[in-house]
Amino acid sequence: MSSTLARSHRILLTVGLAVAFAALLPLVAGASSDAPAPATRTATVAAASVLNHPPAWTAEVAHATLSRINAVAAPKVVPKAAPVASVAAKAPVVRKTVVKAATAPRYAGTNHLWIPSLGISRSVASFACTRSTPPSAGVYRWGCAGKHNAYMFGHAWSTLKPLHDAYVAGRLHVGMVAYYADGGGRARAYKVTQIKVVTADQVAWAIAAQAVPSLTLQTCVGSKSQYRLLVRLVATH
Repeated sequence: MSSTLARSHRILLTVGLAVAFAALLPLVAGASSDAPAPATRTATVAAASVLNHPPAWTAEVAHATLSRINAVAAPKVVPKAAPVASVAAKAPVVRKTVVKAATAPRYAGTNHLWIPSLGISRSVASFACTRSTPPSAGVYRWGCAGKHNAYMFGHAWSTLKPLHDAYVAGRLHVGMVAYYADGGGRARAYKVTQIKVVTADQVAWAIAAQAVPSLTLQTCVGSKSQYRLLVRLVATH
């Protein structure tokens, strides 16, 4: 009788320990309030079975609790917004360059001679055929030359010195342009077509009539001014 009672006490003690252990498991695992009551599940489970094989609901509760802990502990990743420029980009300033068209020089007047490349811009005086006094400084047009031939002359030491110097330096050439406005105010462009050096007595070529409007320029050349430099120009329009 005493042995039977002792056996009964041992069984009850074992079952009580199993129930108590099962009741403590949710507290250790951090079970949520909606987990099934452990007492109803562990009442029929042996202590050894509980120790070696915990019920499935215990693993579920532990997993759910771990998920909640991780969710709280994990830092929130907030995507960074794209940087906003502090100063708005300015559109490039387009500057318009105004190019002024080159204005062609206008040659107008009466009785005037221009040779731009030689820096000559001089008025032309009339020299009568009957005049016996020699010319002074200046450019003269002799009235006895043939038709279409505006024959002009001047000293190499005065107004036509640039013409003399250009010839001596080799800068006087065919194609050089001159402009002449006659007594009526008609201005024309002329181009050099011929250059000659003759003795003082050879004047026929210089004063000869021409088929088209022309100019003939004459000045002295030589160490003693013993020669005459003759330059023939023909109108271009």
